[in-house]
Amino acid sequence: MNEVFDIAVIGSGPAGLTAAIYTTRGSAKTILFAGESWGGQLMLTTLVENYPGFPDGIQGPDLMANMRKQTENVGAKIVNEKVTSVDFSSKPFTINNSYKAKVVIIATGAETVWLGVPGEQKLIGRGVSSCAPCDAPFFKNKKVAVVGGGDSAMEEALVLEKVASEVTILCRKDVFRASKIMQEKVLKNPKIKVMFNTEIKEMVGDQKLEKLILNNGELVVDGVFVAIGHSPSSNIFQGKIELDEKGFIKMFEKDGYHTLTSVEGVFVAGDVHDYHYKQAITAAGLGCMAALDALKYLG
Repeated sequence: MNEVFDIAVIGSGPAGLTAAIYTTRGSAKTILFAGESWGGQLMLTTLVENYPGFPDGIQGPDLMANMRKQTENVGAKIVNEKVTSVDFSSKPFTINNSYKAKVVIIATGAETVWLGVPGEQKLIGRGVSSCAPCDAPFFKNKKVAVVGGGDSAMEEALVLEKVASEVTILCRKDVFRASKIMQEKVLKNPKIKVMFNTEIKEMVGDQKLEKLILNNGELVVDGVFVAIGHSPSSNIFQGKIELDEKGFIKMFEKDGYHTLTSVEGVFVAGDVHDYHYKQAITAAGLGCMAALDALKYLG
């Protein structure tokens, strides 16, 4: 492919789509790599009540569909292709050995962190899940557990209690780290039980999950939802740009740019950098910042 794009955006969550909207409207020829499964974490959520502009809330997949349509409407080229290789050693930069771009914005997001206990990987899709909005209907009137102590775990439990007969939250510490409002919603819900100082040692089942072996006993459940966090989708960038000890892409402020990576001309936005806030609105905000920085760099 001989065509050279002004800007290539890698990722199709709120950060990537926002970035592409801004760069395209800024008259930069933009290509966005959406991946084989586009839309980011919001595709796995239900009602989003804290994204500005939707007083009655909006379903996560609907919000992302709107963002994608807007990105297409302004003229960005979107390809449903997973990025498996990048070359930042010379300009223009090369993506997947064939696409060329003068500037790159990385917005690849983050992925589910699993527990890594025996039986977990074998039983994913057979009672083990990381997405209550996706899989809750399979557990109608059944007993389920949620692992975690943050807002994500609280959200999972609140989704599940609408269909499950009983929900038990397993928290390895003696206190939740979730926001106060989320804790209150969970603790006052009669269908949700909490077990503190509890860890899963093994997930047991042949064709499907049957029970959990805990550090303090056993728990018979039909399903378990792991909600302990996410890891940055940054593996393909190892050795190409600077990452922190957890694999998140480092962001630098230099020469008036605020979203620069360690490689000049490569910018970053969203959860692949942000391990603190991890919100759709902050991801979109960083996408806007990276886009404006990229346009300034091109200029």
